[in-house]
Amino acid sequence: LPICIDMDRVIHTPITDVEQLKFDITKQLNDLDKKDNVCIVIDSIGNLASKKEVDDAMDGKSVADMSRAKQMKSLFRIVTPHLNLKDIPKLKYSDSGNFFLLAGPCAIEGETMALQIAEKICTITDKLKIPYIFKGSFKKANRSRIDSFTGIGDEKALKILRKVSETFNIPTVTDIHEVSDASKAAQYVDVLQIPAFLVRQTDLVVAAASTGKVVNLKKGQFMSPEAMKHAVQKVKDAGNSNAWITDRGTMFGYKDMIVDFRGIPTMRGFAPTVLDVTHSLQQPNQSSGVTGGRPEMIETIARAGIVNNVDGLFIETHYDPSNAKSDGANMLHLNHLEKLLTNLTAIKLTVNSL
Repeated sequence: LPICIDMDRVIHTPITDVEQLKFDITKQLNDLDKKDNVCIVIDSIGNLASKKEVDDAMDGKSVADMSRAKQMKSLFRIVTPHLNLKDIPKLKYSDSGNFFLLAGPCAIEGETMALQIAEKICTITDKLKIPYIFKGSFKKANRSRIDSFTGIGDEKALKILRKVSETFNIPTVTDIHEVSDASKAAQYVDVLQIPAFLVRQTDLVVAAASTGKVVNLKKGQFMSPEAMKHAVQKVKDAGNSNAWITDRGTMFGYKDMIVDFRGIPTMRGFAPTVLDVTHSLQQPNQSSGVTGGRPEMIETIARAGIVNNVDGLFIETHYDPSNAKSDGANMLHLNHLEKLLTNLTAIKLTVNSL
Protein backbone atom coordinates (compact mmCIF):
# COMPACT_ATOMS: atom_id res chain seq x y z
CA LEU A 1 0.00 0.00 0.00
CA PRO A 2 1.26 3.52 -0.74
CA ILE A 3 2.35 5.64 2.20
CA CYS A 4 0.62 9.02 2.42
CA ILE A 5 2.56 11.83 4.05
CA ASP A 6 0.92 15.03 5.18
CA MET A 7 3.40 17.60 3.90
CA ASP A 8 2.08 20.16 6.37
CA ARG A 9 3.68 18.02 9.09
CA VAL A 10 7.06 17.72 7.36
CA ILE A 11 9.98 19.86 8.51
CA HIS A 12 12.74 20.21 5.91
CA THR A 13 15.99 21.57 7.30
CA PRO A 14 18.92 22.30 4.97
CA ILE A 15 22.23 21.86 6.78
CA THR A 16 25.84 22.63 5.95
CA ASP A 17 27.78 20.32 8.29
CA VAL A 18 27.23 17.42 10.67
CA GLU A 19 27.62 19.62 13.76
CA GLN A 20 24.64 21.70 12.61
CA LEU A 21 22.68 18.51 11.95
CA LYS A 22 23.06 17.41 15.57
CA PHE A 23 22.07 20.83 16.86
CA ASP A 24 19.02 21.17 14.58
CA ILE A 25 17.60 17.70 15.27
CA THR A 26 17.89 17.99 19.05
CA LYS A 27 16.30 21.46 18.96
CA GLN A 28 13.37 20.25 16.84
CA LEU A 29 12.81 17.24 19.09
CA ASN A 30 12.79 19.51 22.10
CA ASP A 31 9.97 21.54 20.51
CA LEU A 32 7.73 18.53 19.90
CA ASP A 33 4.65 17.72 21.93
CA LYS A 34 4.98 14.67 24.16
CA LYS A 35 2.62 12.50 22.08
CA ASP A 36 3.94 13.40 18.62
CA ASN A 37 5.10 10.50 16.46
CA VAL A 38 8.45 11.17 14.83
CA CYS A 39 10.26 9.89 11.75
CA ILE A 40 13.71 11.30 11.00
CA VAL A 41 15.07 11.01 7.45
CA ILE A 42 18.69 12.00 6.83
CA ASP A 43 19.43 12.26 3.12
CA SER A 44 22.84 12.31 1.43
CA ILE A 45 24.77 12.25 4.68
CA GLY A 46 27.80 10.96 2.82
CA ASN A 47 28.03 14.28 1.00
CA LEU A 48 27.98 16.29 4.20
CA ALA A 49 31.26 17.69 5.48
CA SER A 50 32.34 18.24 9.03
CA LYS A 51 33.26 21.72 10.18
CA LYS A 52 36.89 20.61 10.37
CA GLU A 53 36.83 19.46 6.74
CA VAL A 54 35.41 22.81 5.65
CA ASP A 55 38.04 24.72 7.65
CA ASP A 56 40.85 22.52 6.30
CA ALA A 57 39.67 23.02 2.71
CA MET A 58 39.57 26.78 3.20
CA ASP A 59 43.17 26.62 4.46
CA GLY A 60 44.26 24.52 1.48
CA LYS A 61 44.90 21.42 3.60
CA SER A 62 44.23 17.83 2.55
CA VAL A 63 43.96 15.96 5.82
CA ALA A 64 41.98 12.81 6.63
CA ASP A 65 39.20 13.67 9.08
CA MET A 66 37.25 11.26 11.29
CA SER A 67 35.21 13.89 13.10
CA ARG A 68 32.19 13.34 10.83
CA ALA A 69 31.85 9.72 11.93
CA LYS A 70 32.29 10.73 15.57
CA GLN A 71 29.64 13.43 15.25
CA MET A 72 27.15 11.00 13.69
CA LYS A 73 27.69 8.46 16.47
CA SER A 74 27.29 11.24 19.00
CA LEU A 75 24.06 12.37 17.31
CA PHE A 76 22.39 8.99 17.69
CA ARG A 77 23.60 8.57 21.28
CA ILE A 78 21.90 11.89 22.09
CA VAL A 79 18.74 11.56 19.98
CA THR A 80 17.82 7.96 20.87
CA PRO A 81 17.36 8.53 24.63
CA HIS A 82 15.51 11.78 23.89
CA LEU A 83 12.95 9.92 21.77
CA ASN A 84 12.60 7.19 24.41
CA LEU A 85 11.91 9.72 27.18
CA LYS A 86 9.65 12.19 25.38
CA ASP A 87 6.38 10.61 26.58
CA ILE A 88 7.22 11.01 30.29
CA PRO A 89 5.62 14.12 31.80
CA LYS A 90 7.70 16.62 33.80
CA LEU A 91 10.99 15.10 32.67
CA LYS A 92 13.73 17.72 32.31
CA TYR A 93 16.97 17.74 30.30
CA SER A 94 16.00 14.91 27.96
CA ASP A 95 17.98 16.66 25.20
CA SER A 96 21.15 17.05 27.30
CA GLY A 97 22.84 13.95 25.94
CA ASN A 98 23.28 12.67 29.49
CA PHE A 99 22.12 9.31 30.85
CA PHE A 100 18.76 9.34 32.63
CA LEU A 101 18.47 8.44 36.29
CA LEU A 102 15.96 6.51 38.37
CA ALA A 103 16.92 7.13 41.99
CA GLY A 104 15.46 7.30 45.47
CA PRO A 105 14.91 5.10 48.52
CA CYS A 106 14.11 1.43 48.21
CA ALA A 107 10.78 1.93 49.97
CA ILE A 108 8.64 4.91 50.96
CA GLU A 109 9.10 5.02 54.72
CA GLY A 110 7.34 8.35 55.26
CA GLU A 111 6.65 11.74 53.71
CA THR A 112 9.53 13.66 55.30
CA MET A 113 12.22 11.18 54.23
CA ALA A 114 10.88 10.98 50.68
CA LEU A 115 10.81 14.76 50.27
CA GLN A 116 14.28 15.20 51.77
CA ILE A 117 15.82 12.59 49.46
CA ALA A 118 14.01 13.95 46.40
CA GLU A 119 15.09 17.52 47.14
CA LYS A 120 18.75 16.52 47.42
CA ILE A 121 18.71 14.50 44.20
CA CYS A 122 16.87 17.25 42.31
CA THR A 123 19.54 19.76 43.31
CA ILE A 124 22.26 17.47 41.98
CA THR A 125 20.51 16.46 38.75
CA ASP A 126 19.56 20.07 37.96
CA LYS A 127 23.20 21.04 38.32
CA LEU A 128 24.41 18.21 36.07
CA LYS A 129 21.42 18.31 33.65
CA ILE A 130 20.52 14.67 34.24
CA PRO A 131 16.96 13.61 33.31
CA TYR A 132 15.64 12.42 36.66
CA ILE A 133 12.78 10.16 37.78
CA PHE A 134 12.19 9.71 41.53
CA LYS A 135 12.01 6.06 42.58
CA GLY A 136 10.25 4.64 45.62
CA SER A 137 8.37 1.40 46.26
CA PHE A 138 4.89 1.94 47.66
CA LYS A 139 5.02 -1.58 49.12
CA LYS A 140 7.57 -4.37 49.39
CA ALA A 141 5.90 -7.69 48.66
CA ASN A 142 9.02 -9.80 48.03
CA ARG A 143 10.67 -10.01 51.46
CA SER A 144 12.84 -12.81 52.81
CA ARG A 145 11.04 -12.99 56.18
CA ILE A 146 7.45 -12.43 57.22
CA ASP A 147 8.53 -9.91 59.86
CA SER A 148 10.34 -7.70 57.32
CA PHE A 149 9.06 -4.19 56.55
CA THR A 150 6.51 -4.19 53.72
CA GLY A 151 5.27 -0.60 53.71
CA ILE A 152 3.32 2.16 55.42
CA GLY A 153 0.07 1.45 53.58
CA ASP A 154 -0.51 1.43 49.83
CA GLU A 155 -2.58 4.58 49.43
CA LYS A 156 -0.51 6.54 51.94
CA ALA A 157 2.72 5.71 50.13
CA LEU A 158 1.25 6.41 46.69
CA LYS A 159 0.02 9.81 47.84
CA ILE A 160 3.55 10.60 49.03
CA LEU A 161 4.88 9.71 45.57
CA ARG A 162 2.33 12.08 44.07
CA LYS A 163 3.39 14.81 46.50
CA VAL A 164 7.05 14.33 45.54
CA SER A 165 6.08 14.74 41.89
CA GLU A 166 4.00 17.86 42.52
CA THR A 167 6.49 19.45 44.92
CA PHE A 168 9.54 19.14 42.68
CA ASN A 169 7.84 18.89 39.27
CA ILE A 170 9.46 15.54 38.48
CA PRO A 171 8.15 12.17 37.27
CA THR A 172 8.04 9.15 39.57
CA VAL A 173 8.36 5.37 39.28
CA THR A 174 7.20 2.56 41.54
CA ASP A 175 7.07 -1.22 41.25
CA ILE A 176 3.91 -3.33 41.20
CA HIS A 177 3.41 -6.93 42.26
CA GLU A 178 -0.20 -7.83 41.46
CA VAL A 179 -2.49 -7.18 38.49
CA SER A 180 -4.69 -4.94 40.64
CA ASP A 181 -1.66 -2.77 41.51
CA ALA A 182 -1.30 -1.57 37.91
CA SER A 183 -4.39 0.61 37.60
CA LYS A 184 -4.07 1.74 41.22
CA ALA A 185 -0.44 2.87 40.98
CA ALA A 186 -0.96 4.38 37.51
CA GLN A 187 -3.17 7.05 39.08
CA TYR A 188 -0.17 8.35 41.06
CA VAL A 189 3.07 7.68 39.13
CA ASP A 190 4.47 8.03 35.61
CA VAL A 191 6.44 4.77 35.19
CA LEU A 192 5.40 1.30 36.35
CA GLN A 193 8.15 -1.16 37.19
CA ILE A 194 7.89 -4.95 37.00
CA PRO A 195 10.13 -6.67 39.59
CA ALA A 196 12.73 -9.13 38.32
CA PHE A 197 11.11 -12.11 40.03
CA LEU A 198 7.81 -11.34 38.25
CA VAL A 199 8.89 -10.26 34.76
CA ARG A 200 7.63 -13.51 33.19
CA GLN A 201 4.14 -13.04 34.68
CA THR A 202 2.16 -12.26 31.54
CA ASP A 203 -0.97 -10.96 33.28
CA LEU A 204 1.09 -8.51 35.35
CA VAL A 205 3.10 -7.22 32.38
CA VAL A 206 -0.03 -6.80 30.25
CA ALA A 207 -1.87 -5.02 33.08
CA ALA A 208 1.00 -2.54 33.41
CA ALA A 209 1.19 -2.02 29.63
CA SER A 210 -2.57 -1.49 29.40
CA THR A 211 -2.35 1.62 31.62
CA GLY A 212 -0.42 3.41 28.86
CA LYS A 213 2.43 4.21 31.25
CA VAL A 214 6.07 3.51 30.47
CA VAL A 215 6.81 -0.03 31.70
CA ASN A 216 10.25 -0.71 33.20
CA LEU A 217 10.96 -4.44 32.99
CA LYS A 218 13.54 -5.70 35.45
CA LYS A 219 15.52 -8.57 33.91
CA GLY A 220 15.06 -11.71 35.96
CA GLN A 221 18.21 -12.78 37.78
CA PHE A 222 17.64 -16.17 36.15
CA MET A 223 17.06 -14.89 32.59
CA SER A 224 19.37 -14.39 29.65
CA PRO A 225 19.53 -10.99 27.94
CA GLU A 226 18.06 -12.57 24.80
CA ALA A 227 14.98 -13.76 26.72
CA MET A 228 14.00 -10.19 27.55
CA LYS A 229 12.77 -9.63 24.00
CA HIS A 230 9.69 -11.68 24.88
CA ALA A 231 8.85 -9.49 27.89
CA VAL A 232 9.22 -6.38 25.73
CA GLN A 233 7.03 -7.95 23.05
CA LYS A 234 4.26 -8.55 25.62
CA VAL A 235 4.19 -4.83 26.34
CA LYS A 236 4.05 -4.02 22.62
CA ASP A 237 1.36 -6.63 21.95
CA ALA A 238 -0.73 -4.96 24.64
CA GLY A 239 -0.65 -1.78 22.56
CA ASN A 240 2.12 0.05 24.42
CA SER A 241 5.41 0.89 22.70
CA ASN A 242 7.02 2.38 25.82
CA ALA A 243 9.04 -0.41 27.44
CA TRP A 244 12.45 -0.30 29.10
CA ILE A 245 14.68 -3.12 30.30
CA THR A 246 16.66 -2.87 33.53
CA ASP A 247 19.55 -5.23 34.21
CA ARG A 248 19.86 -5.87 37.95
CA GLY A 249 22.48 -8.60 37.76
CA THR A 250 22.49 -12.35 37.27
CA MET A 251 22.73 -15.01 39.97
CA PHE A 252 26.27 -16.26 40.48
CA GLY A 253 25.93 -19.27 42.71
CA TYR A 254 23.42 -19.02 45.54
CA LYS A 255 24.55 -15.86 47.34
CA ASP A 256 26.03 -13.45 44.83
CA MET A 257 25.24 -11.44 41.68
CA ILE A 258 27.30 -10.45 38.66
CA VAL A 259 26.66 -8.06 35.77
CA ASP A 260 27.40 -9.53 32.36
CA PHE A 261 28.05 -6.43 30.26
CA ARG A 262 27.92 -8.53 27.08
CA GLY A 263 24.14 -8.42 27.49
CA ILE A 264 23.84 -4.62 27.37
CA PRO A 265 24.00 -4.22 23.55
CA THR A 266 21.69 -7.22 23.15
CA MET A 267 19.00 -5.72 25.38
CA ARG A 268 19.43 -2.26 23.85
CA GLY A 269 18.40 -3.88 20.60
CA PHE A 270 14.99 -4.61 22.18
CA ALA A 271 14.39 -1.47 24.27
CA PRO A 272 16.16 1.35 26.11
CA THR A 273 18.30 -0.31 28.76
CA VAL A 274 18.97 0.75 32.33
CA LEU A 275 21.62 -0.62 34.68
CA ASP A 276 20.45 -1.12 38.25
CA VAL A 277 23.70 -0.40 40.00
CA THR A 278 22.70 -1.06 43.59
CA HIS A 279 20.63 -4.25 43.22
CA SER A 280 23.38 -5.69 41.02
CA LEU A 281 25.55 -5.60 44.13
CA GLN A 282 23.15 -7.49 46.37
CA GLN A 283 24.20 -10.68 48.10
CA PRO A 284 20.90 -12.53 48.54
CA ASN A 285 19.93 -15.69 50.41
CA GLN A 286 21.92 -14.91 53.54
CA SER A 287 21.34 -17.24 56.48
CA SER A 288 20.08 -14.30 58.54
CA GLY A 289 17.18 -13.75 56.12
CA VAL A 290 18.45 -10.21 55.43
CA THR A 291 20.00 -9.50 52.02
CA GLY A 292 23.63 -8.36 52.04
CA GLY A 293 25.46 -6.14 49.56
CA ARG A 294 28.68 -4.54 48.26
CA PRO A 295 28.00 -0.77 48.16
CA GLU A 296 31.73 0.00 47.90
CA MET A 297 31.53 -1.32 44.31
CA ILE A 298 28.75 1.05 43.20
CA GLU A 299 30.98 3.46 41.28
CA THR A 300 32.87 0.60 39.61
CA ILE A 301 29.68 -0.93 38.22
CA ALA A 302 28.17 2.45 37.30
CA ARG A 303 31.28 3.55 35.39
CA ALA A 304 31.30 0.31 33.43
CA GLY A 305 27.64 0.82 32.56
CA ILE A 306 28.20 4.32 31.18
CA VAL A 307 31.20 3.16 29.13
CA ASN A 308 29.06 0.39 27.68
CA ASN A 309 26.34 2.84 26.59
CA VAL A 310 23.48 2.06 28.96
CA ASP A 311 20.68 4.58 28.45
CA GLY A 312 19.98 5.05 32.13
CA LEU A 313 21.06 4.19 35.66
CA PHE A 314 19.01 2.98 38.61
CA ILE A 315 20.41 3.84 42.05
CA GLU A 316 18.78 3.37 45.44
CA THR A 317 19.99 5.94 47.93
CA HIS A 318 19.22 6.99 51.50
CA TYR A 319 20.58 9.49 54.02
CA ASP A 320 20.95 6.68 56.60
CA PRO A 321 21.32 3.31 54.79
CA SER A 322 22.17 1.40 57.97
CA ASN A 323 18.73 2.24 59.36
CA ALA A 324 16.77 2.02 56.10
CA LYS A 325 13.81 -0.33 56.34
CA SER A 326 14.67 -2.18 53.10
CA ASP A 327 17.86 -3.02 51.18
CA GLY A 328 20.09 -0.80 53.29
CA ALA A 329 23.08 -3.12 52.79
CA ASN A 330 23.50 -2.25 49.12
CA MET A 331 22.23 1.36 49.02
CA LEU A 332 24.39 4.40 48.31
CA HIS A 333 24.62 6.98 51.07
CA LEU A 334 22.99 10.17 49.82
CA ASN A 335 26.09 12.17 50.77
CA HIS A 336 28.09 10.30 48.11
CA LEU A 337 25.64 10.76 45.25
CA GLU A 338 26.83 14.13 43.90
CA LYS A 339 30.44 13.04 43.52
CA LEU A 340 29.36 9.81 41.83
CA LEU A 341 27.04 11.51 39.35
CA THR A 342 29.61 14.22 38.62
CA ASN A 343 32.18 11.56 37.71
CA LEU A 344 29.67 9.61 35.62
CA THR A 345 28.58 12.73 33.74
CA ALA A 346 32.21 13.46 32.85
CA ILE A 347 32.59 9.92 31.53
CA LYS A 348 29.36 10.24 29.55
CA LEU A 349 30.60 13.44 27.90
CA THR A 350 33.74 11.59 26.82
CA VAL A 351 31.73 8.64 25.49
CA ASN A 352 29.50 11.00 23.51
CA SER A 353 32.55 12.51 21.83
CA LEU A 354 33.90 9.17 20.55
